[in-house]
Amino acid sequence: MNRILVFVPVFAASLMLLFGGAAHAGTTPADPKAIVYIGWPNNGQAMPAGKPFRVWFGLRYMGVAPKDVEFKNTGHHHLLIDTDLPPMDQPIPSDRNHLHFGAGETETSIQLPPGKHTLQLLMGDAHHIPHNPPIYSKKITIYVK
Repeated sequence: MNRILVFVPVFAASLMLLFGGAAHAGTTPADPKAIVYIGWPNNGQAMPAGKPFRVWFGLRYMGVAPKDVEFKNTGHHHLLIDTDLPPMDQPIPSDRNHLHFGAGETETSIQLPPGKHTLQLLMGDAHHIPHNPPIYSKKITIYVK
């Protein structure tokens, strides 16, 4: 009788992890030491209005690979603009607030309207799903003037 009582909670917890109940990340493993960061612009930086400016991405303890390339400890960048992190167990949206760099790019040029904006990087696997554990940068704030 005791064996059944122990087995049921363990089995239920396993099902929750497999089918999304407690899962908060994708299934592609990432190096837990991995760090992604925005190298430019800096937090609090003022950027010029009316023209594109450069944003470059930094990554340590992982490699960059294009989408659809499944290679251990690699992924590609997603730049989040003026938005919070998306669900970590689903594909990262692709819209004006979630820019995909599926060719393996490590920098871009963007143009934003005047005002206060936030930027954040999120690594995605070959299928645009965050890794496990998720690899994301600090959110920075910039000012377009």
